[in-house]
Amino acid sequence: MWAMRSNHIAISLTIDAPVKEVWDLLVDWEKQGEWMLQTKVWVTSQTRDGIGTCISAFTGIKSFGILDTMQVSAWAPPYKCDVIHTGPIIKGSGRFELHQINQGQTRFDWSEEVLAPRAVFIFISPGLYLGVRLSLARFARSFR
Repeated sequence: MWAMRSNHIAISLTIDAPVKEVWDLLVDWEKQGEWMLQTKVWVTSQTRDGIGTCISAFTGIKSFGILDTMQVSAWAPPYKCDVIHTGPIIKGSGRFELHQINQGQTRFDWSEEVLAPRAVFIFISPGLYLGVRLSLARFARSFR
């Protein structure tokens, strides 16, 4: 049996928008599907923001794909949101962190700690990295 371990992946980019605008669009959970590749996102809890909010994201085409369920574990608007991945397939944690560069620019740091056997992570990480990089570029373009 392969041992599960924590694997880190991170991407940072600069967005030409104030930190509050970036935060507001980032945590509009259902709108994430407009910029995340092949993904539909919805809130599954009564709480829509803050610690305890539960979110599901299905990435795929039609019924072929992966369901990622998450719960917000840290909430510091407009700067940080942490989630714990709670599903049977995707395990680990994720973080959105925003840093105001100046009045009109924000640095967006996205990171994940993915629990998976190292060999599996090495196999999936190029596609994961590329998909997230493209999605975040689409997100940044939505402010132009």
